[in-house]
Parts: sequence; C-alpha cells; structure tokens
Amino acid sequence: MSEAPQPAPSARDTWARIARRIRVPVGFLSALVFVWLAHPTRSSLIAGSLVMFPGLLLRALASGHVQKDKELTISGPYAYTRNPLYLGSFLLATGFAIAARSWWIVAILVLMLVLIYVPVIAAEERYLRRTFPGYDDYARHVPRLFPRLTPYGDSSAAYSSTRFWKHREYQATIGCAVMLIVLIIKLIAV
Repeated sequence: MSEAPQPAPSARDTWARIARRIRVPVGFLSALVFVWLAHPTRSSLIAGSLVMFPGLLLRALASGHVQKDKELTISGPYAYTRNPLYLGSFLLATGFAIAARSWWIVAILVLMLVLIYVPVIAAEERYLRRTFPGYDDYARHVPRLFPRLTPYGDSSAAYSSTRFWKHREYQATIGCAVMLIVLIIKLIAV
C-alpha cells in the first residue's frame, strides 16, 4: 500500500525555508555593510548600547528557558511574548541602528525584517502549531512579538544556564561586543 502523496510546498513555505537558511550569512554580510555605512558618535554609541543591553538580556533569559522541539515553552520571557529571541534580536538591531546613525542601515534592517524574519517566524509558528497541541491556546493569549504586561499561565519554570550554553547564546554577546569595538575604532579613527 502506498502513502498518500504529500502536497507540494507553497511559495510561502519555500521562501520561509530559504529565509531560514540565509538569515545567518545575510547577517554577516549586513555586518560588513553596517560597518561601512556607520557614522557613530559618542552619544549614539551610548544610546544604542542602552537599547542593545535589554536585547542581550532578553535573549539570554529566553535561551535558558526554551527546550526546542521537546515541549512548548511558556515560561520566563515566553510567558510574555511568543518570540522573545526575535524581540531581543529586534532590540539589538535597533540599538545598532541608533549607534550607527545611518538611515541606510535602518532601511536594510526593515527590509531584512520583512523579507527574512517575518516569514521565518510564520513558518516556526506553523511548525509549533502542528507539533504542540496547546500552541493555539498559547497563541491566543500571548502576543507574537511585543510583550503582554502580565505572564501567561504558569511561568515559574526555572532558568537553566545549561540551556543557555547549549544554545550558544553567549555568541550574541561576543558578536555585540566585537561590533561595538569596531564602531569605537571607527569613531576614533575618523
């Protein structure tokens, strides 16, 4: 007996898979363009860093709660937003845009958000909906990106530093530090 044929992936699913694969290489390429277009000042570096720090903290907290593919994570930052890692990344990108003082960088970041991150988030949500029966209820109560003010459900699960290290979230901190150092060097050299 043969299995029923699977439907062909939609253009939306195909682009989401492509976007998921290219987001890291595009991010590295964007970093090079970012350095080239950046015009930092002392004030813009300070203001940008003040926005970046909460983004790093949010990503660190989220990575210590998420158990990818094992269970629907609704604790820690996930009790407030369904995508705290992406919200943290958005804060980081906003902080770097402030630090760089370039409208071109803002335009590139918005383009990346629309073309890469929106489809990736949508594809992840489809996966979570298929994988975890409680996802629909969770999605009805917890916003996709910008957080609610009160936690959803039982958000008391403990943070795990083991998960933080397993997910290699420290790389975000290292990357931010390197980029800030490059911006400081650019500021001093000009």
